[in-house]
Amino acid sequence: MKRNIFQIALLAMSLLTLLGTASAQRRIDKWERRELRADRHEVRADTKDIRSDRRDINKDVVERRGDVRELRQDRRDGASQAELRADRQEIKADTGDIRSDHRDVNKDLRDRRGDVRDFRQDRRDARRN
Repeated sequence: MKRNIFQIALLAMSLLTLLGTASAQRRIDKWERRELRADRHEVRADTKDIRSDRRDINKDVVERRGDVRELRQDRRDGASQAELRADRQEIKADTGDIRSDHRDVNKDLRDRRGDVRDFRQDRRDARRN
């Protein structure tokens, strides 16, 4: 008996919550809803770009590790100084590119966090009005 009452109360609360959210959603006018949707799509696109950039960085890191491995092997095999110098310069350039890419991704992440914060604030404001 107590279990049935609890289940009915839980069902009633969930229905009221659902209706409350639906009514809050209806209060947002059409133009604000459109702007919020555009902001949400922008945040999702930024997220995809950041993931793609991270994948590219990881590929570059793997590639650089392979270059370092080749440099060590060339040293063991007694390669010419010119070849070793070229390998070191390539590794140095790759390291700089990876660091630059990391900085860019971190900047994009900060921008995305700000966009998400603004989106949530705009959504809150739209629901209040």
